[in-house]
Amino acid sequence: MESNKRRVISLLVDNQSGVLARVSNLFCRRGFNIDSLTVSATNDPAVSRITVTITSDDKALKQLILQTERLEVTRQVFVLDGEKSLERELLLLKVASDVHNRSELREIASIYKAKIIDLSPDSMVLELIGKPDKIDAFLKMFTDYKILEQCRTGVTALERGGMHQHMQKPPQEVREAQLPLPGTHCPERT
Repeated sequence: MESNKRRVISLLVDNQSGVLARVSNLFCRRGFNIDSLTVSATNDPAVSRITVTITSDDKALKQLILQTERLEVTRQVFVLDGEKSLERELLLLKVASDVHNRSELREIASIYKAKIIDLSPDSMVLELIGKPDKIDAFLKMFTDYKILEQCRTGVTALERGGMHQHMQKPPQEVREAQLPLPGTHCPERT
C-alpha cells in the first residue's frame, strides 16, 4: 500500500482574478488538505506561480495533477523533487520577553540565524527564513516561552539548475496543447 508523503506542487497559471479560488476549490473538492499555499509573481506579468504543499499518495497525486491541468487558467503543473529543488519559508514570531529572558531569546535567535526585527519592553519579534524543517525546529525551541503571535508564509520553491524539462516548451505552446486559449475557437466539426 502506498504511503502518504509530503508533496510540493508548482503551478503556473494565468495572472487574473479568481484563479486562486478555482485552484483551491479543486483541491478541496478532491478532498486534499492544503498544508501551505503561496502565490507569487513570475518574470512574465501574465503568469503567476502557485506553490501548494499537500500530503498525498502517488495515485491521488496523479489524479489531482490531471484535473488541475484541465483548468483553463492552468499553464503548467509539476511536482518538485525535494532533492532537486530549493524550498524556503518565512516565519515572523512575536514572543513575550523582558529583562529576565531576553538574553536566552537572543541566543536561540543567534543559533538559528534568526533576526530580531522588533524589540519592545514586553516583547520581541523574530524573523527566520529557511527550510520548513528548520522553521519547525526553531518553533520547538519556544515551547517554554509565551508566544504572542506567529505568522508563517508557507513554502515557496524553485528547482535547482537551469531550464528543466517542464519548462522547455514556452507556456503558450504547452497551454495550446492542453486546451484552446481563451478567445480562440475549437475547429468546427463537419
